[in-house]
Amino acid sequence: MRKIIASMMVSVDGMFAGPNGELDWHHVDAEFNAYAEELLDHVDAILMGRVTYELMAAYWPSAGEDDPVIAARMNSLPKIVFSRTLDKAEWNNTRLIKEDIAEEVAELKRQPGKDLVLFGSATVLNTLMRLELIDEYRLIVNPVVLGQGKPLFQDVGARLELQLMKTRVLDSGNVILYYRPGKRTAA
Repeated sequence: MRKIIASMMVSVDGMFAGPNGELDWHHVDAEFNAYAEELLDHVDAILMGRVTYELMAAYWPSAGEDDPVIAARMNSLPKIVFSRTLDKAEWNNTRLIKEDIAEEVAELKRQPGKDLVLFGSATVLNTLMRLELIDEYRLIVNPVVLGQGKPLFQDVGARLELQLMKTRVLDSGNVILYYRPGKRTAA
């Protein structure tokens, strides 16, 4: 069975975006891109919500010069967007899901193939977390404290204990924490 890997950039104080959705604090360099290439080699679809889709669809189709390897993978891999408000998804190889996220994701996990990765999309992350459909959390902690912004984890329901599988420290100061979900208990 395929796994859902949630790969999320986060500040030290737990924000996934600034108060106005800013992402200018992300530490991205050649070493981070090598991590991204490695991750994309092990998945055969990308999951995301509407906001992340709109940001990525505006960037990756024309990003070939800046980062040709990642751009090629982002543009060619199948993408699944979960949104009730988006009317259409025109980025290459994208499918829009408007209803029943639980059944759609459960079906995707049952299909043969490589793992699936969820990028960005805190709303989708929190929904899948409540439904216990995430198999691995990769939190990329950036060495910055935003002080205010949009917290990654909200309305997650019961407490979820995470089991640390490994860590990876990048020269930029980013730390990738690999977790698997553990026991859920009432908050």
